[in-house]
Amino acid sequence: MPISPARTAAFDILLRVDRQDAYAGELLHSERLQPLSQPDRGLATEIVMGVLRWRSRLDEAIAPASVRPLDKLDAEVLTALRLAAYQLRHLDRIPAHAAIDDSVELVKRAHKRSAAPFVNAVLRKIATTDFTSVAPAEWTAATLASGLAHPQWLVERWIAEFGIERAHAISLHDQRIPITAIRLDDTAVEDELRAEDIELAPGALVACARIVLSGEITQTHAFREGRVFVQDEASQLVALLVGTGKRLLDCCAAPGGKTAALAARNPTAQILAAELHAHRAELLRTRVRAPNVEVIQANALELPANGEFDRVLADVPCSATGTLARNPEIKWRLKAEDLADLHQRQVAILRAALRQLVPGGRAVYSTCSLEREECEAVVETVLRDEPGYVLRDCRDELERLRAVGEPAWNDVDSLLSGKFLRTIPGVHPCDGFFAAVVERQK
Repeated sequence: MPISPARTAAFDILLRVDRQDAYAGELLHSERLQPLSQPDRGLATEIVMGVLRWRSRLDEAIAPASVRPLDKLDAEVLTALRLAAYQLRHLDRIPAHAAIDDSVELVKRAHKRSAAPFVNAVLRKIATTDFTSVAPAEWTAATLASGLAHPQWLVERWIAEFGIERAHAISLHDQRIPITAIRLDDTAVEDELRAEDIELAPGALVACARIVLSGEITQTHAFREGRVFVQDEASQLVALLVGTGKRLLDCCAAPGGKTAALAARNPTAQILAAELHAHRAELLRTRVRAPNVEVIQANALELPANGEFDRVLADVPCSATGTLARNPEIKWRLKAEDLADLHQRQVAILRAALRQLVPGGRAVYSTCSLEREECEAVVETVLRDEPGYVLRDCRDELERLRAVGEPAWNDVDSLLSGKFLRTIPGVHPCDGFFAAVVERQK
């Protein structure tokens, strides 16, 4: 019997995420989904992201109905069970028989025909199970982790760093569909977007941002032509912190949202955008079409430059725990021990970035992580060992921006953690970002 194209696509994407450490967001915007109708693309996206957000809760529902331990199941079988369990538990408009029957057929399609009766039996048990859950009277690390489908070790860290209320806000935010924000180089594009049925609202954090209320922004002419960029508002704010200069360096530039923002604010500057990986450097060239940007494939630690930039952006590779609403697969991959390795790499990149500054020049170090090892601890380690550099107060930079109409967020104090910029998902209407401004003394 034919299987829903949406469920087939979702199944294939979830398997790739599981087996190849691929990112669901990239796969959902790849050519794989282009033949699907708009409703089918929407359902595939809903299923993929829902399964990844709620994976541990789905496993808690599957385990009692299964005669086999989940860690003994083939990946194809467990993926089919999760896919149907999500629909049964979270999508009221999906008939139970459609979710169950398609998952059984997906197992057969994956050459696991012998497991089909098992999948059918497990899902029919789940379909008759009461999924009602009651929020605990008092949240703890254990109840937060279980109830809102996060690894407990990660929740424990957030409670220690931000307190239980903010840890709850972060975890709850991660389980919701995130806002889509865009950056416009020219506000005249708004009328063009509206003509293509894109409904917009003003940015909540950054005045030059717009929130997409409805419509498919990636299908518009402006997006395809590089005149509109999908970019979280916190990411846009980090780019604004870099300021203006004659020569700018973006030393970890892909996928290019911040590079494009720097080019728009510095149209006469020379901008060098470096990216380690060849395919990402090529993607950067495709997305950033500003004539004043030179894209090179290079390691941030070994750039073909010699301390000649007055502005440097080091938006470093990180755990990305501030973006789990967009990238829920990360929370199931990340391990606590990964943070020490990331810290060492980030320290090395920041040191290299600072060496590219002219006297009086400034570097912005940023991550989309909530973890102290990748944020404050990196800056503190580098400044302790590198004389001749000073940490600027991000409050001063935000006040400078306010003088020209940015940011739109009125409560500047809530954006600060000491001298650092810090946005918190669930507290602010954006991803979790950290930034520090470091100046080379004259």
